[in-house]
Amino acid sequence: MTIAAAAPVRPYQHYVYAYPHKTAYRPLPPEHASLRELWADEPKNALSLYFHIPFCEVRCGFCNLFTRIGAPDGLTAAYLDALERQATAVREALGNGARFANAAFGGGTPTFLEAAELERLCDLAERDLGADLTAIPLSVEASPATATADRLAVLAARGTTRLSLGVQSFIDAEARTAVRPQRRADVEAALARIRDADIPVLNIDLIYGIEGQTEQSWRHSLDAALAWEPEELYLYPLYVRPLTGLGRQHGRPADEADWDEQRLRLYRHGRDHLLARGYEQVSMRMFRRADAPATGGEDYACQTDGMVGLGCGARSYTTALHYSFDYAVDMHRIRAIIDDYAARSADGFRHADYGWGMNADEARRRYLLQSLLQAEGMPVADYVTRFGTTPGDDFTAVLDRFGGRGWLDDLAGPELLRLSPEGLAHSDALGPELFSAAVRERMAAYEPK
Repeated sequence: MTIAAAAPVRPYQHYVYAYPHKTAYRPLPPEHASLRELWADEPKNALSLYFHIPFCEVRCGFCNLFTRIGAPDGLTAAYLDALERQATAVREALGNGARFANAAFGGGTPTFLEAAELERLCDLAERDLGADLTAIPLSVEASPATATADRLAVLAARGTTRLSLGVQSFIDAEARTAVRPQRRADVEAALARIRDADIPVLNIDLIYGIEGQTEQSWRHSLDAALAWEPEELYLYPLYVRPLTGLGRQHGRPADEADWDEQRLRLYRHGRDHLLARGYEQVSMRMFRRADAPATGGEDYACQTDGMVGLGCGARSYTTALHYSFDYAVDMHRIRAIIDDYAARSADGFRHADYGWGMNADEARRRYLLQSLLQAEGMPVADYVTRFGTTPGDDFTAVLDRFGGRGWLDDLAGPELLRLSPEGLAHSDALGPELFSAAVRERMAAYEPK
């Protein structure tokens, strides 16, 4: 009897940076989601603080993040007013003794805010929530157009340790194809201003898989980025998602197998190029210069410690519940959610709106997923200490599949569960296999809006 060969696994299925995805969240009854009760018994000695700013000067064609283009007069001030009301409610819920181990401003584009508004944002973190931004790592996202000298001066003075610049491509035609109108000259000018600001870590985001992109053009963007000696580089595969600009204009490529092969080829080329130039691979996407300065925050573990998110697109994590506000991709829906957030009273911030309840099985999945997707791997003893079982006990079938595909590093030994280079390359296929049936069901039932 002839046994049919297993169908090849598509390498680009779902970018997993948090588990579960917000499309699994559902409305929560206010009486069961009091922030004070949610945080009452939580460990609060090493929290992560995140502020979400949902504004951009343009929306890139590939972007499905929660953000809107521009802001009518007064909206950024109203949004910051709402952030202040939310910060007051969150501080009350956390009580005394909460300590933040790191902080981040994301979006959207936080540097869409004017310099004085960025000062106010930092004041909210420090005065209203008690985070000492000069003593902990602070990461801020920016775009070339908004990385102005006055904004960067504020961020540097307030303790920013990492500035992440979304470039995507140094070739103007490729940027236009990805519906990201920009000129290389403007990108280079922004990078010069960032270096002049003396922020310790510069990260540059690049995208591979753009229509017409070749190994030569990809190498051109890599080398243009390397000329600035960034401490970090993130290499992102292009996705075309529903309701995005690219999704509306072109849809997904007709031959997805060819596109998968293009992206894998460009990924491997970029990975090898960076490794040969003194960068270390931290995850499928992240590469860090071997001599990059440490910025602290090593006592925070994303797999286990809590996150306090403020802003209408931010997530928060407790042991029992992951929660946020409503989620959308369509611009009209996003505007309505932002307007609702900006008009909300202080009482409206004292409960969680949308979320996903975590149980023991989901906690194991999250821990394994977020540990395994790191290039350094996961000490099995850490898992055993936390859960009293081994990964092999809890995920026998899925780990056997990973091993059979060559995705696990056989040389790591029994004490360390670590992906092989091929496993890292397939992170966006590997991660979704660890989703629970309940999460898959919720995500499949979600109607994009």
